[in-house]
Amino acid sequence: MDVPAVLFVCVHNAGRSQMAAALLAREAAGSVRVASAGSQPASEVNPAVIEAMAEIGIDLAGELPKLLTPEQARAADVVITMGCGDACPVYPGKRYLDWDVPDPAGLTVEQVRPIRDEIAGLVGDLVSDLRSS
Repeated sequence: MDVPAVLFVCVHNAGRSQMAAALLAREAAGSVRVASAGSQPASEVNPAVIEAMAEIGIDLAGELPKLLTPEQARAADVVITMGCGDACPVYPGKRYLDWDVPDPAGLTVEQVRPIRDEIAGLVGDLVSDLRSS
C-alpha cells in the first residue's frame, strides 16, 4: 500500500507548519510521509513553539525552517496551507486544505499552547480521514 505524503505550508515555517508536521509524524507513526516548508522561511523555529512542543514530548530544537519548492508540492498527496495566502502553489490533482490557525509569531509559550492543541485536534482528524480513505 502506498503511503500518502502530506505537506504543511505557512509563510515562515517557524511555527504552525512545524508543529503540524511534528504532530502528524508522531500520530501517524510512519503511515504518512510528512514535510513542512515556508514561502518565506524564517531563520529559526519560534522559541515559544519549541518550548510548547517540548512540553508534550516533541523536540523541535534541531529543526530549521525550509523553503517551499515546487517539487515538494508536486510530491505531496495532501497540501495543507496555514496562512500562506497566494504564495502557496496550486497543482492539479492535489488535495488542498486550509487550516485557519492563529500565527504564533511573537506570542508567549502560554499563548502558543492553545494553538498547539488546536493543531493537534486537526491532525487527529486528518489521520482518521487518511486511514479511512
